[in-house]
Amino acid sequence: MPKTKYINKIESIEPLTEEQRRQLQPVAEKYRFRSNEYYLSLINWADPRDPIRNLIIPQLPELEEWGKLDPSGEHNYTILPGLEHKYPSTVLLLVSNVCGGICRYCFRKRVFIQSDQEILHDLPAAVEYIRSHPEITNVLLTGGDPLVLSTARLREIIEAIMPVPHVRIIRLGSKIPAFDPARILDDPELAALIRQACDRNKQIYVMTHFIHTRELTAPARLAAQYLHQAGALLANQTPLIRGCNDDPLVLADLFRELSFAGIPPYYVFQCRPASGNKPYAVPVEEGFRIFEKAKSLVSGLAKRARFVMSHVSGKIEIVGLTQQNIFMKYHRAAEESDSGDFLMFLRNPQAYWFDDYLAAVNWQKVDWHFDAYGPE
Repeated sequence: MPKTKYINKIESIEPLTEEQRRQLQPVAEKYRFRSNEYYLSLINWADPRDPIRNLIIPQLPELEEWGKLDPSGEHNYTILPGLEHKYPSTVLLLVSNVCGGICRYCFRKRVFIQSDQEILHDLPAAVEYIRSHPEITNVLLTGGDPLVLSTARLREIIEAIMPVPHVRIIRLGSKIPAFDPARILDDPELAALIRQACDRNKQIYVMTHFIHTRELTAPARLAAQYLHQAGALLANQTPLIRGCNDDPLVLADLFRELSFAGIPPYYVFQCRPASGNKPYAVPVEEGFRIFEKAKSLVSGLAKRARFVMSHVSGKIEIVGLTQQNIFMKYHRAAEESDSGDFLMFLRNPQAYWFDDYLAAVNWQKVDWHFDAYGPE
């Protein structure tokens, strides 16, 4: 495939009218714009509601004051710049402050605004921290996007981690298979790196970020095959985004096509209340109904995703609705003793986040813990 040309200025988007470019300039100045020719070619510019356009092209409502730069409170778990340790078994390393494109609903806009303060600069210190915590079995490389780094730099990071005996999984959180599959297809050294890691008893996972089936192009599917053949395992994470996949038929189609491509649906995330994200967010209860209807339309292999919120207190799964109540549980809690706890709230159709339920007067934490033989 030809090398992808990246575009960082909204005025360079020729299909937009001059007036549209002028109107959107303040948005792009506040929240950075970045894309590339390949990804922009997926847009049907004749359709103002095109889902790919909605994912990558700025919108004026982003300027509405809403949300926070750190909606999941990641700073609470930052051990050193670029290293987060929230759950005992997993460490997150922010290794890049660049993405193949900047999703308009990004929850880490701060990485592009305060880039030097947020990413990892001291790799030896990070590895020493990981080495000194034997409970860590998973290291997640993210950012930004780790696959924007050169393979040589990626090799330095992965080879520094691999000698740590208790680390068994290295995850690459990446939207590059959707944004720029040529980055994967044209780099045999990347496949070699993955293969070598797997040969040394470390499993490489690539956590893909396909949000709409239009992103699952022939090159993207081929890139997934290429990663599989190198020994990587793939799983997909997608947020529920207004104007893109907030339709049960569309979301079901995504689940179905991901299963055909050998990429299990892993998480569907409630859109985080990050600054500028109001036009992309769907209320929690509406999102749950969309999610459940989508799952009902596909086979078991395509319905493995969980609908969750990545809250400061943990990963909270939405598990049910009645006429009066919504039910959630801690899929993984920052405080390990809270993991699995079951929560019941009064319904709130206007709620976009867990905090909107916590603010209510009447809610209940159900005491439901498990031991080796079942519920206590």
